[in-house]
Amino acid sequence: MSVQDAFYNPTDEQRHQLLRDSLIRFERPEDYHNILELLRPPLDIYQYAGPNSLKGSSIGIIGAGLAGLAAAYELRKLGAEITVFDAEQNRIGGRIYTSYFDNSGEFFAELGAMRIPVSHETTWHYINLFNLNTESLSSPNSNNFIFVNNVRLRRDFSGQNITDNIYPYYNLTQWERQTPWNELSSFASDAMLNSLTPELRTEILKIQPYYSEEYKNITMMSNRQVFEYLGLSQSAINLISAVEPFTAALINVSHDETMNGSYSLDFLNTYRIKGGMVNLPLAFFNSLSSIRPPEFEYDPNILGTAAIKFGYAVNGISKEASDGKIKIRYMDSNNVENADIFDFVICAVPFSVLREFQLTPYFSEEKMQAIRELNYIDAHKTAFLCKKRFWEENAPYGNMNGGISFTDLPIESIVYPPDHIRCLREGKCTSDSPGVLVASYNLGQDATRLGGMNIYRRLQTVMRNVELVHDLPDGYLNSLADSYATVHWNSEQWSRGAFAAAYPGQKVNFLYNMLLPEYSGRVFFAGEHVSTKPGWMQGALYSGKFVANQIALQSRFV
Repeated sequence: MSVQDAFYNPTDEQRHQLLRDSLIRFERPEDYHNILELLRPPLDIYQYAGPNSLKGSSIGIIGAGLAGLAAAYELRKLGAEITVFDAEQNRIGGRIYTSYFDNSGEFFAELGAMRIPVSHETTWHYINLFNLNTESLSSPNSNNFIFVNNVRLRRDFSGQNITDNIYPYYNLTQWERQTPWNELSSFASDAMLNSLTPELRTEILKIQPYYSEEYKNITMMSNRQVFEYLGLSQSAINLISAVEPFTAALINVSHDETMNGSYSLDFLNTYRIKGGMVNLPLAFFNSLSSIRPPEFEYDPNILGTAAIKFGYAVNGISKEASDGKIKIRYMDSNNVENADIFDFVICAVPFSVLREFQLTPYFSEEKMQAIRELNYIDAHKTAFLCKKRFWEENAPYGNMNGGISFTDLPIESIVYPPDHIRCLREGKCTSDSPGVLVASYNLGQDATRLGGMNIYRRLQTVMRNVELVHDLPDGYLNSLADSYATVHWNSEQWSRGAFAAAYPGQKVNFLYNMLLPEYSGRVFFAGEHVSTKPGWMQGALYSGKFVANQIALQSRFV
């Protein structure tokens, strides 16, 4: 099968070819093997311990996001007795948040994770394990808008529309004016990455106690500081921030966050799980609930037990003085305070939530500093189920199919559904059918400001912004939007932030110590925040599998 046939359920070979081809276009083919090697899943847990090696051992896992579920899945292979605590009562998956508009499952919005890059090997490992169906988010005819400085234009692959129509609004230097948009944008985002040798670039996807001076010095700079170091004027920085609003939202975080996404090309050739991202955590749940999971190729009698307790909010972790075991204190679903004792504990909740736990005794000084200081970025999404897909209509405000529009308005971006990418082109579907529009996906201060509004004002602001981007009459969406779904991640009490986004210096100063176990090797940590892929499913899944292997090793000595 060729890469042209990879719209649905790509094979590993097709995914790898897409990555290889893209790296060749970016003149970095030498990074191909390093990227795949660094993002592949950790070794199978049976490489570290045999079946039944944890039989009779109790393991408490705090958090039923992807990290906690992956750890539970792997540790169950060793016969452990696992209890997963999750404060959410009505859903599973942490910051995977698929919101369905009807019982059919046809119409939904991804309020959390929504993309799977072809390079994220650990994510694809579990997708393939559970035989989940995927579909491409790449549209050859997206034809989306850029709406900046009240100027509306279509996104084109060459970037010439921006050079011709947006540059005149900014007081650029002569060199900046003469540099086409694609070159200017790539220079800002990739110059520091390209300054590193292929070997030094691998440090982007490594957790280690010390880093090279070349790489470390870059991580100590924010995106803004890098842009200034490269000699870009404030007007050029303003232009880039307007056209690329996520860059504006992340302007003060470490430039390592930008290099991380560029290195493994995380925003090219992306996919989603058909029917909703939540199907991955549900697959874990179904497997953990089954005595004979269909994907488990060995004798199911060697599997341990796994109980997931929804609505159980953990509020404390302590080390027992008598035998060193770990006590988890929590409020159950009836708001009754209780506690259980475990041989091992995995803390798979964000540090923004762990911050409020009562810890007795405190973790190490380095861990406590990271818990207090690690930066989380805010995010907000609002989606509408629309009675018709106006964005697909043959009109000046339409002719779009999938993709994303960007704007300097507070909504920052509009995400169009990919489910018509093929059928519309083949004449098998129509713009008259209902569709789900993610009318706003924004990060940073814009997310905090929109998310801080009451629901009525938030929805009205989002609608008016979309109408401006599409040049629709004021109030057009009021009758078109049938229902809505919205989330403000800073206000979600069991998340308190969308994802970790390190400030300058936080990776090199914190990350290695964040991953180290506490309480004499009995308390471990997992999640996107303790990974080399913060903000991605890859980071959560890799860390869950990795920490399960750590416990398999540690069990020999406890």
